[in-house]
Amino acid sequence: MAEVAPAPAAAPAKAAKKKTAKPKKAGPSVQELIVKTVTASKERSGVSAAALKKALAAGGYDVDKNKVRVKTAIKSLLTKGTLVHTKGTGAAGSFKMSKTSERRCCHVRRGGVGD
Repeated sequence: MAEVAPAPAAAPAKAAKKKTAKPKKAGPSVQELIVKTVTASKERSGVSAAALKKALAAGGYDVDKNKVRVKTAIKSLLTKGTLVHTKGTGAAGSFKMSKTSERRCCHVRRGGVGD
């Protein structure tokens, strides 16, 4: 009568590939490099984005390869309030350290009587 064909053997599942975690690069982050560059500048009007990129490239950072990271780092420093615009908008223009961040990073509070 009606013969039932045996079900074909299921193909063995492929072994899941393990994602190898890339080792995190040692060294300062892009934001730290930008803050160092801006604080080192003695310009009254701040540092332009182009000069900032040149300074990062001179320090050994590959700006052409990581230009998106530089741009996002500048934007995040602006939203945090670490950097302030002197000219331009977004990640373009000139930047300098904000007054509040300068006080936070540079001045050491003394714990004495009458301070």
